[in-house]
Amino acid sequence: MANTVEQKFSLKEVLDTFSLCLSEKKEVYIEHYVEGWRGLVRFMNSLGSVFSFISKDAVNKIEILANLLKGENGTHYITIQSMVKYELDNGLVDLTLRDKHPESGCRTLLRLHRALRWLELFLERLRTSSEDSKTSVMCSEAYNESLAQHHGWIIRKASGMAFGYLPGRPTFFEVLNVGTQEEVVAMLGEALPIISDVYNITENVYAQHELLQLP
Repeated sequence: MANTVEQKFSLKEVLDTFSLCLSEKKEVYIEHYVEGWRGLVRFMNSLGSVFSFISKDAVNKIEILANLLKGENGTHYITIQSMVKYELDNGLVDLTLRDKHPESGCRTLLRLHRALRWLELFLERLRTSSEDSKTSVMCSEAYNESLAQHHGWIIRKASGMAFGYLPGRPTFFEVLNVGTQEEVVAMLGEALPIISDVYNITENVYAQHELLQLP
């Protein structure tokens, strides 16, 4: 029973976790970022195997970051900003070829960062959708605007097929575990600007250091 409770997705919990991500100086705490992503994985898993190609990779990336936080150099991984500085200063990032440091914090978090954009775009479409809107179309559009450009043809093809099996809009609103559709829309209205802030700050940090295209 405890495991069932643990695995149940709650949009409010994810909202609360991402709210803790930003410091007063607009630094992004990796610990809360990782916890927010654990919640997003529960969301994807609640919908069956449709998103497994993303959620499985996300779980792997979450564990890498969690281990870096717990490691002997964990103090350098408190925020995304401190992580980027530490890894660049110490030559721990593969800037051209993925060779010596394939699991660097910078590369690992970049993969989650890209996926976060896809989820943000998808949930925003869900928030503003009408009763007859198709989740498969909304998800595909969000994917094509974000993750697709970083995936090879095979994954893009498989993703397009998987999205066709997505449940309908009412099921998504139930999975978000908030209440009525009006309450879901209202909470998404609160959650998405926060997730957007976290995304944009991370994007700017990576852009400043020319890390957005890490191999």
